[in-house]
Amino acid sequence: MTDTVPVADLVDQNCHGVLRTELGLGTFEARLGAARAPAAPGTTFFDTQTGFAVRRWCPPLLGLEAHCPPAHYLARRRELGVAETSRRLLRATGVSVHLVDTGLPGDLTGPAEMASAAGSEAREIVRLEILAEHVADTSGTVDAFLVNLGEAVHTAASSAVAFTSAVTVASVGGEALRVAPEPPGPVRLRVVAGRWLARREEERLAARRGPGGRGGGVRVEPELLDHLRWSAMACGLPLQLRLGAADPARLADFAAATEGHGCDLVLLHGYPHHRQAAALAGRHPHVYADLGTVPARTGARAAGVLAEILELAPFGKLLFSSGARELPELHLVGARQFREALGRVLGGWVTDGAWTRQDAARVATMIGSGNARRVYGLE
Repeated sequence: MTDTVPVADLVDQNCHGVLRTELGLGTFEARLGAARAPAAPGTTFFDTQTGFAVRRWCPPLLGLEAHCPPAHYLARRRELGVAETSRRLLRATGVSVHLVDTGLPGDLTGPAEMASAAGSEAREIVRLEILAEHVADTSGTVDAFLVNLGEAVHTAASSAVAFTSAVTVASVGGEALRVAPEPPGPVRLRVVAGRWLARREEERLAARRGPGGRGGGVRVEPELLDHLRWSAMACGLPLQLRLGAADPARLADFAAATEGHGCDLVLLHGYPHHRQAAALAGRHPHVYADLGTVPARTGARAAGVLAEILELAPFGKLLFSSGARELPELHLVGARQFREALGRVLGGWVTDGAWTRQDAARVATMIGSGNARRVYGLE
């Protein structure tokens, strides 16, 4: 019989708030998919590894049998209400600290509400794209915008635990990684900032013209984000890089250029390029790999994927997170699947005689909480 190693305390080093509003069957199951596209006609996202994991772990906490039909589960969810459902599920995660990225749109709970519902500590992660948009809304000129942006970054650093930004841009056929190993010079920065502010103003005027206008947001210029990343790194807080579907191996030049600047880089959501993310973390002392949504998305295969990551990265360079957004179910599944998968992998090595149980327990603590406490200064 294979041994299992318990994983006690968890620090969820990247997550999002949960919805304050009730959801119907269709809107709930749509949020189980990794993509925002609808499920194929006649199918449901409950028929995914994530959907099966939700049906396994969540119903017993609401007083139902595990693997009950989705309609029964959602009926019970509505009976209890959003607040009580969130409280039960979040408190069952065993997460002691939530680091909350507050940059997603929608009616989501913030760090204080997360802490209250989960019975945890919660700290804020500031999304650089959102910070730039807020500053742009209150700055009249390019010069004022750049001055205010610098001040906003330093102000945010006084209360936030980390910054985060995307390193991908839309391209033909999907997303492409776009991050420069150096910031733009002052002349180029002013040109880029002016162009972005002008585009935002055009979009605002188009939206005012009514149905014929384009409306919508304008993504922050990639070179402006390069400037923001280097400004954020100068503050000394960790910088989380959201990889999307991009191959993190293409961050090699950026990782080399930022080594020695006193700022840790955390690669978020590297799956299915998790091996490359782990390898990059192994090559640079300031680069860390986030396990992210791997346990929730891979479900019954989570142990196999975690074992692949553990083949390549030093154990002190791996961080647990749920990456959960909107649904408290994803917070619970992320934590439960991670505990079970890591416990099985490390326990198997103990059974085989490759590790002692004491070493396995020590590594489990490192990955589950210890590394995050060190990187984010939570001690």
